[in-house]
Amino acid sequence: MGKVKKILFNNSKMNAETNVFVTGANGLLGCNTIIELLKCGFHVKGLLRSRGKYNSIKHENLELIEGDITNKEYLDEVLFNCEYVIHLAAITDQNLLNYNLYEEINVIGTKNILLAAIKNKVRRIIYVSTANVFGFGPLNNLGDETKKMKHPFDKSFYANSKKEGQDFALSKINEIEVVIVNPTFMIGPYGSRPSSGKIILMGLKNPYVFCPPGGKNFVCAKDVAKGIIRAMKYGVNGEAYLLANENITFCNFFKLLRRNTKNNFLIIHVPKYALLLLGYIGNLIRSIGIKTNFSDVNMKALCINNYYSNNKAKKQFEINFNPIEEGIIEAIEWYSKTK
Repeated sequence: MGKVKKILFNNSKMNAETNVFVTGANGLLGCNTIIELLKCGFHVKGLLRSRGKYNSIKHENLELIEGDITNKEYLDEVLFNCEYVIHLAAITDQNLLNYNLYEEINVIGTKNILLAAIKNKVRRIIYVSTANVFGFGPLNNLGDETKKMKHPFDKSFYANSKKEGQDFALSKINEIEVVIVNPTFMIGPYGSRPSSGKIILMGLKNPYVFCPPGGKNFVCAKDVAKGIIRAMKYGVNGEAYLLANENITFCNFFKLLRRNTKNNFLIIHVPKYALLLLGYIGNLIRSIGIKTNFSDVNMKALCINNYYSNNKAKKQFEINFNPIEEGIIEAIEWYSKTK
């Protein structure tokens, strides 16, 4: 990978001597966050399970560390002399069969990170949660940081595990500065395996895509990374910030995707009743111990207008969000090179 252009953070205490510890360093957001941190002149310690899976930028101020956030003693050691922690590592798969599988990383791992950070007198931790811990809304009543989690996400193992991790982080604000950021659905390049990138690959590989009736808030991964860095400087201890951007239907998203690929795929609209039927069939399959993304919770999530406001982050962080089409183009270029 090429060199990054350095952009100073405009704070004498924040430079290459300032250590920032990043968990989940080889994920979509981890890679984008590390790139932005390096541009700002930080020294970054990136935690991942395997260095061999890291496929992003190499840099003299980047130290990759293999480890596991379930290992409390190890975290006590590697967090030594770090001023900031950005906690990104999480289980995001939607096919796991019970809550305990999410809890191990998303809750217990988060507790380990917080306690190790407190022990090492870390200045501030940025906990990366999810937008779905807050209530969504339609275009005329967008979800925001004041609204409580809504159905179907109140039945989601993933969303509930992130909410439990977030609540624990906020319980420690008298011992360490904690700022929460809550991204919506991220699109962009990098990452050791496709996560949200699966929606890009659908349009790159297939002659058709199945389109659900609902919509999401989409945001460029690089803008979330920039928001995280703004949270390091401008975030208020104990506050949460939605990092969100464009509220659009899945149909309009796929039209943007098709416009920017050479694959003129057909968009096939799937009605709500068909998705709900698939969800209940998926529940039966899951009940006999077989992993599948089909469940009533996941299918209901595809049928709603899952929309959010970014007003709080824009105002406090003074951040401008790029059009999601820019993230789509960057993701297409990335997956075209790596597929």
